[in-house]
Amino acid sequence: MDKKKNYDSDFCGSLPLNNINVIQSYGFLLVLDNETLKIIQASENINALLNKPANELVNTPLETYANTATIKSLQERFGDSVKEKVPATLTLGATKVQALVHFKPGYLILELEKPTASAERSFSDVFEEVKYAMAALEQADTVEQVSQIAVQELRKLTGFDGIMMYRFDADWNGTVIAEEKVQNKGLENYMGHTFPASDIPKQARQLYLKNAYRLIPDREFTPVRLYPVINPKTNAFIDLSDCNLRGVAAVHLEYLKNMNVQSSMSFRVIHKGQLWGLIACHHLTPLYLSFELCSVCELISSVVSNKITTILYKENFEFEADLQKKQTALIAQVYAESDLLKGVMDNTDLNLMQLLNAGGIAASVNGRLYKTGNTPDNSFLENMVLWLQGKNIDKLFVTDHFSALYDEALPYADVASGALVIPVNSDAGDYIVAFRPEVKQTIKWGGDPNQAINFEPGSKNYHPRNSFKLWQETVHNTAEAWTAEELNVAEGMRSFIYEFTTRNA
Repeated sequence: MDKKKNYDSDFCGSLPLNNINVIQSYGFLLVLDNETLKIIQASENINALLNKPANELVNTPLETYANTATIKSLQERFGDSVKEKVPATLTLGATKVQALVHFKPGYLILELEKPTASAERSFSDVFEEVKYAMAALEQADTVEQVSQIAVQELRKLTGFDGIMMYRFDADWNGTVIAEEKVQNKGLENYMGHTFPASDIPKQARQLYLKNAYRLIPDREFTPVRLYPVINPKTNAFIDLSDCNLRGVAAVHLEYLKNMNVQSSMSFRVIHKGQLWGLIACHHLTPLYLSFELCSVCELISSVVSNKITTILYKENFEFEADLQKKQTALIAQVYAESDLLKGVMDNTDLNLMQLLNAGGIAASVNGRLYKTGNTPDNSFLENMVLWLQGKNIDKLFVTDHFSALYDEALPYADVASGALVIPVNSDAGDYIVAFRPEVKQTIKWGGDPNQAINFEPGSKNYHPRNSFKLWQETVHNTAEAWTAEELNVAEGMRSFIYEFTTRNA
């Protein structure tokens, strides 16, 4: 394959996952008017908790069944300012239940935990393990170390059969960078495997920005509807984006079945306010985690996000500082030589090739060609200059797959799969071009990504792939992509070159 294909799915990404309008059966849901605290919607399983069916509860005050002082107190403290869900302990009838309270314009959502579904271990039971996990994460120096510690500690805390962590690439494919699982249990090993972006489509990824985790205790749950179907405050399906109990799309349940997974949980990893990766937990039998234990895991995932962010910022800062140091020295060389090309190309210890981490540099200035390192031949370079002029390339131009844009680059993939063009004087055909060689890449997909979504013949119904066995793909004619820091320094050099050549014209 010439270039990595983008496997993200607009179709899956357009499904209204937040308005699925059913919940999972491991809890209850109540929707209250935020002024009167009357029940305006209820999950149809609420009878098991309040001994009254949903249709009889609607339009009755919650205080008939519970002391509402706790909710009123939360409203006073958080109602106008907090957009996140707030945990609370409520007494409904004679039963104490854990709840998550969501403050919405005009109404409140209460997610209620089933009293019979309490965890075997409470927060106090796992407190020492949490402290150890956080201390271990703080000692890690690399992203790989953080990731491995995270999956090990989360497996101890949760008891899942297997946990893996993967990071997203620029195309939202996720590559497994850490894995911890019980051996000989039937779960596949996915370390180093890549899952296509369509496995977690755009809208599902966006929901992780609202929800720190997603728990599916049993994929064979019976969906529970809300009564009434339409939220009377909005006259629409209720938005369950940030509800843990939110129902699950049928295609995802089928996906879990195809993985031989009965229960799953996933935690987000955030960097720069964006989804950087996910921690995915799998179990071969149903497994429920209490709100309390989920909160513990959410805390751990937040520590993981913060630690990874700290490491990446440090690495980026050091890399950028090194580039700036080289750029300053290179500019000083140009002034010392009073000659642009001598300054940026002649010094073997430091030239533009080292600054841009290129395999070769070619410059076409005043009708003459100058080269250093590994570059295509003069005939190719002369034709390339005409192509650049024809494309009106007068700003920084960069590609890691040159042959996809310029057919004549294909025979030169070994030295020119990537190109970064700095225009000196585009009208005169003066350019400096940095080349990068081909980097053959073998991707270990977790199943054939081309079979990620399969439509039934003549139908809108579709199914996920049914195999996650290793499927290898080799990518050709592609270079290592230039980083954002390298592009910034290249733009800085473009500005300097323009200023220097203008002043010395």
